[in-house]
Amino acid sequence: METAPVVLSTEELTKVYKNQTAVDRLTFEVREGEIFGFLGPNGAGKTTTILMLLGLTEPTRGKLQVLGLNPTREPIKVKQKVGYLQENMGFYSDLTGRQMLSFVADLNAIPPAEAEGRIAAALEAVGLAADAEKKIGAYSRGMRQRLGIAELLIKDSRVAFLDEPTLGLDPDATQRIMELIEDLARRKKMTILLSSHQLHQVQKVCDRVGIMIRGRMVAQGPLEQLAREKFGVDREEYTLEEIYMKYFLEA
Repeated sequence: METAPVVLSTEELTKVYKNQTAVDRLTFEVREGEIFGFLGPNGAGKTTTILMLLGLTEPTRGKLQVLGLNPTREPIKVKQKVGYLQENMGFYSDLTGRQMLSFVADLNAIPPAEAEGRIAAALEAVGLAADAEKKIGAYSRGMRQRLGIAELLIKDSRVAFLDEPTLGLDPDATQRIMELIEDLARRKKMTILLSSHQLHQVQKVCDRVGIMIRGRMVAQGPLEQLAREKFGVDREEYTLEEIYMKYFLEA
């Protein structure tokens, strides 16, 4: 990862709402093809950070860039290159999976002939080819999450922000989603910022993690490094949950 280019970074990034600081002087970077676990309790500032990186809310001060673009000044260009899989994806339930992806392709100005091939490949990749003509209203939560990943593939996103992608899924659906996420990074070199409370899942796929508490990044790095910092041993001796709780209790 050391030689891969930096595709996402912040420097002293700060967001203040009235008298409350949601994000406090946040500085970090993520490299191409990396899966970065973005961890912290509810209200830590993770979602606010993601919204700033997407250009959906403006920072109070500080610097940020995504793929060399400033999300505050160039939000449309950022959205064209970046995908966002939310905890609860909003789909038109009366459309079929294929129709929804066609709509996404149209929104992103993908020529119809090219879109057809991308849609077929994306449906196959996420395991929805057999369900492409079903109405989304009949999809399970896991199928909806896989359809969201198919959107990332349709757009050929270079960076993806995934917010609790496996919340509420059964073990089989969770396994499929995590395998898809890892494949996107390893095979397609997609850079992924993964925000999740499912720490055992994060531990399996993430190259590095960052821990946010009360708006501040209190730790970041590979699990081995964080374990050494708090326990003096490598990651095999402690789980990510134990490492996370150590930082949380001391913050």
